[in-house]
Amino acid sequence: MLNIVLHQPEIPFNTGAIGRTCVATGSALHLIYPLGFIINDKYVKRAGMDYWPKLDIHEYNDYEAFMEQCSELNYNGEGQANGPKLWFATTKARQCYSDVKFGPDDYIMFGKESAGIPEEILVEHPGACIRIPMLDETRSLNLSNSVAIVLYEALRQNDFLNLNEKGNLHRLSWD
Repeated sequence: MLNIVLHQPEIPFNTGAIGRTCVATGSALHLIYPLGFIINDKYVKRAGMDYWPKLDIHEYNDYEAFMEQCSELNYNGEGQANGPKLWFATTKARQCYSDVKFGPDDYIMFGKESAGIPEEILVEHPGACIRIPMLDETRSLNLSNSVAIVLYEALRQNDFLNLNEKGNLHRLSWD
């Protein structure tokens, strides 16, 4: 199961939409406090629709608590250790998200909408930092869009981890 980690998200709609994406892909959502909203906020629920109760969600008081509970993670990005890796999605990374090899149980961290992941964290893990290419004039993409882009690349690299790849019509048949 892939894992999406949000470091101090600020906008309830983004977190709700990301939660919905996690449910649709069988991914877990990890939230690192403080949040910029209350988790039962109506905007979180509206964006997450009726998927929110199905979400595999984990909450941590702070970054240190997350790292302590997930101590088995390999966060150097080099891939020499077995087990899940921790990747840091940031506009400041040197390597593109499509240039790394995601494992089926990896964790992908995204930062808060206004500032991203703190640079103090990023400099400790330069080989695990990944970015989505965009024009220099663009500061960043929407958080929920960024999660979807990187998550689906990780899923693609892992043969979509048993997701249904065939679409079905509601009233008619493709036959």
